[in-house]
This record gives sequence, C-alpha cells and structure tokens, in this order.
Amino acid sequence: QVHLVESGGGLVQAGGSLRLSCAAPGRTFSSFAMGWFRQAPGKGREFVAAISRSGANTDYADSAKGRFTISRDNAKNTMTLQMNSLKPEDTAVYYCAAVPSYYSIYVPGPMEYDYWGQGTQVTVSS
Repeated sequence: QVHLVESGGGLVQAGGSLRLSCAAPGRTFSSFAMGWFRQAPGKGREFVAAISRSGANTDYADSAKGRFTISRDNAKNTMTLQMNSLKPEDTAVYYCAAVPSYYSIYVPGPMEYDYWGQGTQVTVSS
C-alpha cells in the first residue's frame, strides 16, 4: 500500500496560480510513475498530467498543456503540479496517483494507476 498525501489546494481568482504537491512518505518514491487527475462536481474523474519514474518524460491533457507543469523530486519523495492561468473550469478536486513502474521513462496511461490520494480542492473564481 502506498499512502499519497496532496496539499496546496485553495481558492484563487481566474488568471492566478496554484502549486499542488503530492508526498509519499516512507516509500520508494522513485519506483513509481505518478499522475494528477481531477474531478469536478457532477463529472467523472479526468486525467490532467503524468510523469515517468525518472521525471524525464511527461504527458498532459489538452486542457493542461501550456498552463500546467508536472515535476517531481525523488530525493524529497514529492511530486508537484504548477498550475498557471487558472480558469473557473479548472475548479475540481485534484488527486495524485501512483503506479509501480519498471521502466524509468515510461509514462502510464490514465487507466493504469494503482494508488490514489484523498484529493485537494481547487476553486477558481471568475
């Protein structure tokens, strides 16, 4: 079992920025590929971004490209999502997810994740 803890959510005005973090204390963080997902009220969970175990490769949903940046620091067991130019439609609960990955450069598909955090609320006001 992997315990994932998100932080950094909050209320921000449209056009503003937030930085989300995901920590996995006490685990071999570098063994896992990681991702961010979100779920808006009344909608299903959707993929936002993913990063390979090494951090060398990333993937983004079209809605996140050019505005969000995913990164990780394996020495600190943390992953971050820098979100800029936020829009009201970015309002959602954001979840981090993890999956063990054999290949260091592999970026998992949205359906491959085994472990999930509890989520952090992001609200963007217009």
